[in-house]
Amino acid sequence: MTLAAKSVRWLAGRKIIVDGVSVGVEEGQTLGLIGPNGSGKSSLIRLLAGLRAPASGEVTMDGRPMKGFARRDLARRVAVVEQHSATEANVTVLDVVRLGRTPHRSALSPWTTADDVIVEEALARVGLSERGSQSWHTLSGGERQRVQIARALAQSPAFLILDEPTNHLDIQHQIDILKLVADLPLTTVVAIHDLNLAARFCDVIAVLCEGRLVAFGPPAEVLTEPLIAEVFGVSAHVSTSQHHGRLHIQFRM
Repeated sequence: MTLAAKSVRWLAGRKIIVDGVSVGVEEGQTLGLIGPNGSGKSSLIRLLAGLRAPASGEVTMDGRPMKGFARRDLARRVAVVEQHSATEANVTVLDVVRLGRTPHRSALSPWTTADDVIVEEALARVGLSERGSQSWHTLSGGERQRVQIARALAQSPAFLILDEPTNHLDIQHQIDILKLVADLPLTTVVAIHDLNLAARFCDVIAVLCEGRLVAFGPPAEVLTEPLIAEVFGVSAHVSTSQHHGRLHIQFRM
């Protein structure tokens, strides 16, 4: 299960937002998209998810152009967790997660025992098995993100795409969410702003700046002190953490 963008461009009016980017993620890997605000991460996420069509270039899934997939088939294979999730409706955790089964059911098909099993497994995967009847509006930010991931898992996707899932969460919830995502048996793309979390939880990293790809590869090859200074405008010391064996970035004041 591979997902790749090949020289994709996307524009908002006449402004180029994503400019000739080529990236890919192999089966079972986690690809992290990093870059300053306005670098094109969220737009590239939407191109990779099939939510937008590139102005040029193409996105492929298992070597096939994404534009050749029917919308329902795409929804069955690719699950997206947006940066913000809100609703005014009085819904429960179970209601939200059940929405993940929508691409697998027709308007007239009844809810099945198999659907129940998949939803229950998704809730168990995110540690919320006992919270199905709880109101969405009583959940914390971290819990809501877990519910959204459970909803995505209920789609039974091959690919999971997340747009800054740790935004506005405290550090413990950030680590919990990214560890959960990294442990999933899926091919994953995640836009993320914290370089240390990207280095710790991603197998490969794509660095974007002003819509262009600056670097792509394993964290140890990509997250160098010169690159951090050039792209993010800050001085940093890069070393290997004695706690988890991945890169650790310490910013100099």
